[in-house]
Amino acid sequence: MRRLHSPADLADRSTMIRWAAQALAWGGSAWAHGGAVAVLAPRLNRHDRLVLDGPPGDVDALLEHLAAPHLRPLVTTDLAARLSTPARVVFGWMERGGELAPGPGRWLAESEWDEVEALLREANPNSYVWPREPGPTRWAGLRVDGGLVAVAADAWSAPTAGFLAGVATHPDHRGRGLSTGLCAFVASSLLTRHGTCALMVDAGNADAIAVYRKLGFDYRGVAVLESPRQSTPGSPLETVR
Repeated sequence: MRRLHSPADLADRSTMIRWAAQALAWGGSAWAHGGAVAVLAPRLNRHDRLVLDGPPGDVDALLEHLAAPHLRPLVTTDLAARLSTPARVVFGWMERGGELAPGPGRWLAESEWDEVEALLREANPNSYVWPREPGPTRWAGLRVDGGLVAVAADAWSAPTAGFLAGVATHPDHRGRGLSTGLCAFVASSLLTRHGTCALMVDAGNADAIAVYRKLGFDYRGVAVLESPRQSTPGSPLETVR
């Protein structure tokens, strides 16, 4: 088992691994064993995560060495089905590269972030990203008749993997394509800046998945694993994702 010291050591790995590797800049660590790699990413997307990829036997060895009760071991569902550690919960990882025509929207000034928070509390109270918290660096929005009705964030973006989060539309304005347009605006910007854009989505949220597919995102199932040293039952999705 060997220690990796730089995101450059993971440059040829999956988008999810490269996204997690940003944590090496603030106290994270990365390891390799055989053909597998693991990135320990504290406080990434609100949780301490252990993101793994590679041959199942080598991943099992990394899990045995690194897993701890406070971590969320994260792998694709294809890999999870071949590991000795069971999955706690499954959700979606979506990503795309290339170019995307921007949709309507604009980046909001910090003076508008109180409106972002108010909209999130009404439209998406379980959001993983909030203004003035660690993670989001920019908020985009759409206004109708002067009122803020749709928002989305550039949050936890890595140098080679932009990350879209915090999407919300006011209940009175849903079904009009506003989120689709605003997500196109944010994703276009992230693709230009980072080359790849990714996001997480609940596996059962068919409407959201359809929106992202329309924008060219591919869906892949991912799983949070039970820690080998953890005996307590898994929590609901919104507390472990």
